[in-house]
Amino acid sequence: MSSGASSAENLNVLTSTQEVVKEALSKLGYGQSMYELLKEPLRVLTVRIPVHMDDGNVKVFTGYRAQHNNAVGPTKGGIRFHPDVTEDEVKALSIWMSIKCGIANLPYGGGKGGVICDPREMSFREQEQVARGYVRAISQIVGSAKDIPAPDVMTNSQVMAWMMDEYSRIREFDSPGFITGKPIVLGGSQGRDTSTARGVAICIREAAKKRGIELKGARVVVQGFGNAGSYLAKFMHDSGAKVIAISDAYGALHDENGLHIDSLLERRDSFGTVTKLFKNTISNQELLELPCDILVPAAIENQITKQNADRIAAQIVVEAANGPTTPEATRILSENGVLLVPDVLGNSGGVIVSYFEWVQNNQGYYWSEEEVETRLEELMVRSFETVYHTAEARRIDMRLAAYMVGLRRMAEAVELRGWV
Repeated sequence: MSSGASSAENLNVLTSTQEVVKEALSKLGYGQSMYELLKEPLRVLTVRIPVHMDDGNVKVFTGYRAQHNNAVGPTKGGIRFHPDVTEDEVKALSIWMSIKCGIANLPYGGGKGGVICDPREMSFREQEQVARGYVRAISQIVGSAKDIPAPDVMTNSQVMAWMMDEYSRIREFDSPGFITGKPIVLGGSQGRDTSTARGVAICIREAAKKRGIELKGARVVVQGFGNAGSYLAKFMHDSGAKVIAISDAYGALHDENGLHIDSLLERRDSFGTVTKLFKNTISNQELLELPCDILVPAAIENQITKQNADRIAAQIVVEAANGPTTPEATRILSENGVLLVPDVLGNSGGVIVSYFEWVQNNQGYYWSEEEVETRLEELMVRSFETVYHTAEARRIDMRLAAYMVGLRRMAEAVELRGWV
């Protein structure tokens, strides 16, 4: 059980990630030198982006691009536009991307990018200028064989289209493989928009099998109603589960009889906001502690901490967001018998289908949605089984097992290259 609040919990996503990386590498038999190399990105670029705003003033935005490690292949990872972006967050996200790619056996290292801005308070034109300015600033270090960006928090296929266009202008040739998550007409892949949620749904199904939970009628709580959360709620509803609560940044909706997901999807805005339309709401914290079978944090970091982990009433937690559960909370959930499927496995459907898109761009041959979904299913199930059986064999939680699986191949590549 929880030890209480006698000592401050580490909520820095980078240092908390490094703790798990160190433990995973130690269990794999690697020493301090391997940890020193893999604990931070090989490269972090900070950029400044001047933008002429609609009011006539010039505003300068700060952005980052982190490339964790390219021993296995080019780096890969999304770009987020959010007011709370920090350098440490981007570094941690790039490490998580390396681990995700390792678990799925993709030929990538991890990358990540972000710009400190709030698209909710910007015009369409201002968002476009930030997107194009960011690409100009990082253009020398990215490319289809160097570092391949993708959508992330508050960026979408339209933002990717602007970025691809800007990069193509700079390079003076069309470069669809430079970025993934593009619109279909510009070389995007079938199934990319729903890929993260579909991967989460597969993990939920496989975890439910392990715990003997029948999905039909199972009570599901989803924190977050953006791209991943909204599609996931739809998939769960369509599979016969009861989605009893969803939330956005402003609050949560709860109905023990199950919410009308299709109606909520019709009413949400482009940033996933829907609760402002309702009077009777609960807080995000109350949502996390609702009695349910399956809890899916699909919002932001550090939502389940040592302060509330003992009150999590779900049998299964599947992380659709990046870093929603702290290491201390992970330990508490494990001690309490909760099966936690970590983010580096749970939300890896996005990077898997991004990989499919990159392959299709490079081949100039495009797959059907059915083919994409079949290949995603195969990779997700294989990844889940590998991590689950590693956890069972080692008698460790699935997060540590996932880090071990994800880092093993990268560490081998680092050694073979003679870096360590």
